[in-house]
Amino acid sequence: MPTTHRIRNAAIASAVATGLAFSASPAVAAEGERVLEGALTDSTPYRFVIPDDWNGTVFVDMDFAAGPIGDAEQALIDRGAAYGGTTRNVTGWNIGGAIANQLEALDVFTAEMGEPEQAITMGSSMGGFVAAATGELHPDRIDGVLAACGGLSGTVSQWNQKLDTVFVLSELLDPEGSLPVVDIPADVSGAQQAWIGHLTAAQATPEGRARIALAAAIGQLPAWSQTIADPSPRDADTYEQAWFGALAGDPLPYIGQAMSSRRTSTLLFGGLPSWNTGIDYAEQLRKASPEARRVVADLYERAGLSLEADLATVNAAERYQADPDAVERFAATYEFTGEISVPTLTLNNVGDQISTVAQQSAYEQRVKKAGNASLLRQTYVASAGHCNFTAAETVAAAELLLERLDTGHWGGGTSAHQLNRAAAALDLGEARFIRFTPDRFNRG
Repeated sequence: MPTTHRIRNAAIASAVATGLAFSASPAVAAEGERVLEGALTDSTPYRFVIPDDWNGTVFVDMDFAAGPIGDAEQALIDRGAAYGGTTRNVTGWNIGGAIANQLEALDVFTAEMGEPEQAITMGSSMGGFVAAATGELHPDRIDGVLAACGGLSGTVSQWNQKLDTVFVLSELLDPEGSLPVVDIPADVSGAQQAWIGHLTAAQATPEGRARIALAAAIGQLPAWSQTIADPSPRDADTYEQAWFGALAGDPLPYIGQAMSSRRTSTLLFGGLPSWNTGIDYAEQLRKASPEARRVVADLYERAGLSLEADLATVNAAERYQADPDAVERFAATYEFTGEISVPTLTLNNVGDQISTVAQQSAYEQRVKKAGNASLLRQTYVASAGHCNFTAAETVAAAELLLERLDTGHWGGGTSAHQLNRAAAALDLGEARFIRFTPDRFNRG
């Protein structure tokens, strides 16, 4: 049970807020709402906002207690749901701890408010990963899952793929090995800036652009950026520019996260939890989409480079071997089985450079293999950037899941057209759902 908790009326929220024992900003609840908040056993803050006309639904979100209430959360509260959750600030990469906190927070809520009619776990990025894992592991507690922009191929595979990307870049653009690949120094910001500067310089040459394209194709980066959306693969230059944006040019670039989270995971799990021993990079390129392969071939030809020679160089390079114990510990943070037994909805933006969208195909395949395809629906939004959704898109997805729980079937509301109609009616921002099929995830 939690170490502390309290429930208060919105009318006295501002008077009590300055006395909180944790750093999260207190909720500013509207009239007619209550706030339940405090700290869990491990000191993680939790917070729930409960409307006076609570309809029996509660959303539990890993990142709700750490900041102000967003428009999407408030819209769901205004529709009668309770909305709450925890933060990742204490657990970090301890996925098991984050899952346990979701359940402990739900225990707190239930003790105060009574058993909810339906409990939905929800989150974005690592929060989406935690939501999907919580629903898969605890269907006795969770009735539905809304997992947004989470790396649902699992922990090990997605970081193996990130290793592939950086490895190819290193071997072809930094053969002297001046930039880190897996042994990330304590000066993470320095490593990030060094890589971004190096890649920016490479981007200025035809040879550099061709090799950036090769690494992006192997790593299945999205050819979407903050400035270039959905380029045609027939325009190889623009397509590669979008890849570069996702890799190094946009805010929160792929290469930056590949440095910071690589260091965190290696320290946390006591060794390198990724490997590329035995990987044939020519085969990895063959697994890429036809569009990606066409762009790579075009850029190599125009740069006067031999694609076969570069692939041979990468394949001949010394590889990185994982620490088996670190892999085991990393995998234990959660590898999805597809054994879902509650309705699960994923929300993904196709230009996400951190949780790359091809990972959704790996999750879908596991769910199908386990015989649970009828419980899963995956939705896609035409935007770039990590977890870049409007409040309208998030609420439309949540309402789709609520409808599935109420009716027992998905119906026609899962189409992009219907989702856009529902989102547009909310007046909470753009509605950009599209019909989309991700590429098959190419790394184990």
